Formats: sequence, structure tokens, C-alpha cells
Amino acid sequence: MHRTFIPGTAAPEVQSSPAWWFAFLGNKLLVQINGTHTIIPHLINLAAIGLVPVRTQFLGTLDGEPCYSAELPQETAIPENMAVRGLRELYGALGEELYGVSSRAIQIMEWDRTHQYCGCCGTPTTQLPTERVKRCPKCSLTNYPRLSPAVIVLISRGDEVLLARAHRFPSNMYSVLAGFVEPGESLEETVAREVREEVGIEIKDIHYFGSQPWPFPNSLMIGFTATYVSGEIVVQPEELTDAAWFHKRNLPPVPSKPSIARKLIDWFVTTP
Repeated sequence: MHRTFIPGTAAPEVQSSPAWWFAFLGNKLLVQINGTHTIIPHLINLAAIGLVPVRTQFLGTLDGEPCYSAELPQETAIPENMAVRGLRELYGALGEELYGVSSRAIQIMEWDRTHQYCGCCGTPTTQLPTERVKRCPKCSLTNYPRLSPAVIVLISRGDEVLLARAHRFPSNMYSVLAGFVEPGESLEETVAREVREEVGIEIKDIHYFGSQPWPFPNSLMIGFTATYVSGEIVVQPEELTDAAWFHKRNLPPVPSKPSIARKLIDWFVTTP
């Protein structure tokens, strides 16, 4: 069943009905473990399970029910039948809608935590009631939640796709290429530069595919497809351990659903 999330900044005046609580201890999310199910706490407040957050942020509503992010103190004792898990571990375990709100929650929680003071003059900031922004009352510097755009691109050559292994990948896993946008670049310029830098080839026909929030820690992945033009693969060792062409019917292990990398690969495999 599809759930509808509506972002917002104005919390209910009184929180008298259950809400979704996306509470983080560091960068790990508090979840309830119920057999094989992983559940986001659904409570009137965190005090119901004996927790007192450092600060909270109203996120919006999920099917009309309020959603909050919360920063937990470092000394927090985890309640019985609950655990804290990294979002990478929870990928695919929460369902697309709850995972999407979790991704939003950690970024807003981290922005809230790191912008308590003005980065220009050190004055305590205030948060505007109608916008997701913190403003310095002394020098008027404003700070919105940070977003770091990155491109991700599937490069095809007939029935072959270029896949690569980054140093951080699990054993034997390959994926499509990705990289961050630099100041002054268009997205298409970033795609061509990253491909040239990481594997030394030239591409053409760069087309937009789709996008996905990626909270590691605050990226927006913007997907593209492209086709090979020329050049031999020369791997940039600082970024990759290997890169190669793979036939669409004989792929190595690839990222799991519902990552945009997997969506790109699945699209390529199923396209005639």
C-alpha cells in the first residue's frame, strides 16, 4: 500500500495522537525489532519508551500522521526489543515510504545539530516558523539544510554496460559510475568529467534518467544514461579497484533494490 508523505514545518500544537518518530543516536536510527520485522516507533512521544531527546524537528505527515526527527543523547540506553541501525543496514527493510522519510529525517536532524550557532559570528541561531531555515539574529546569515548533488551514470556499448568496483564496495560487487558536482559545472559536464577521470573513456548521448535522495550524508543522486564513444578503460586507482564491460545477460553482483544504481541497471537489462 502506497503511503503519502507531505513535508511541513508547523507541528501540531498538541501531539495527542501517535506519530512516527525517527530518532537517531549519532547516525543510527532507533527501530523496534519484532521477529523478522523492523518497525519505526509509532508513539505519542518518545517519553512513552523512556527517552528524552536533545532536540526534535517536525518533518511533515505520512498519511496524515505527524512525523518527527529526534537527536538522542550519546548516553541513551536503548529500550528493550529495540536497536539502533545504520540506514545502509535498513535499506529495503522499512519499505520505500518509511525509508524515504528516514532519509529526510537524518539530514534534517544533522542540519539542526550542526547549525545551532552562526558560522559567521557565533551567535545562537533562531529557526523560522514557516521555513526550514536557521537565521542569525545578529548578522542575518541564513542556513538551509545542506544538499550535495551527485551524478550517477550508466554507460552502454551495444548489449554491454560499463560497471566498476569502488574501494568501499562489498566483495565482488560492481556498480555504475558516480561522482559529485563541482562548483560551476552543469550536470552533463559532471557526467563527462567523472567518466573521463575514473575510467578514461569518452561518452555521448547523455540523457536524464531519474533522481533519488541519498542520505550518506546529504546527497541527491541524479541519474543519467550515456553511450560509449571511444577510449580504453584506464582505472583511476584512488577511486576504483576495477572496471570492465559486462554483457547484460552476464552481470556480476550489483547494488540491491531500490537504489537508483539498480534501477539504471534493471532498465538497461530489460530494454530491447
